Amino acid sequence: MRLKNQIAVITGGAGAIGRATAKRFLNEGAKGILLVDLDSNKLKNVIKSFESDRIKYFTADVSKSEDVEKYIRKAIREFGKIDILFLNAGIEGVVQPLTEYPEDVYDKVMAVNTKSVWLGMKYAFPHMIKNGGGSIIISSSVAGLQGTPQVMAYVTSKHAVIGSMRVAALEGAPHNIRVNTIHPSPVDNRMMRSLEEGFAPGAAEEAKKGFEKTIPLGRYASNDEIADLVLFLASDESRFITGATYTIDGGLTV
Repeated sequence: MRLKNQIAVITGGAGAIGRATAKRFLNEGAKGILLVDLDSNKLKNVIKSFESDRIKYFTADVSKSEDVEKYIRKAIREFGKIDILFLNAGIEGVVQPLTEYPEDVYDKVMAVNTKSVWLGMKYAFPHMIKNGGGSIIISSSVAGLQGTPQVMAYVTSKHAVIGSMRVAALEGAPHNIRVNTIHPSPVDNRMMRSLEEGFAPGAAEEAKKGFEKTIPLGRYASNDEIADLVLFLASDESRFITGATYTIDGGLTV
């Protein structure tokens, strides 16, 4: 029961990693969880699958300040505090050379993947300070540690959140707010299906095999494996860890 009496907010809550993390948090005794996502139908289906009164949802565009402020208020209204904030919402954009990358897609990726992180921390910090601290975990990627051709917006956004994390870790430390980033290699979920098709139209399965060959452990991560790392960083087991980049990549970046 590593999260006994803890309250968590998870953005990107209708996605595979968000769902897996919510499940781990519930199993570890979280008192309440608020799932946040743009797709209300998917959120409702996720909530139904858990059959727990400890989990609620809120539909929001995490790149909009008014929506972010509302989901933070919802968490406080429902549960009275926020101990854990998992800023996990993200989109992949398209696969295009930088000279052909659409400006509107670039702007959207940066807003969802980067601006949303700042906004989430901006509105959660005052409540965490009042509560005596907390843990913030930000989803980056191995793409935040190295370059990949033809995904300019995604790679840029995932590098950017490391800077956001480091500023927040320094500002949060006097208040016992810990802030860290996680950096998965390809994870076996919808986003990778999209990227596989983008890199190899009509041959996504071959693209997957190619990606797997670059990973020393020879496979994609599972959503549950990412959730395990998030749980560690959310729990008191990581109470002296802040400002850190946690790679979970099967050896890809070695």
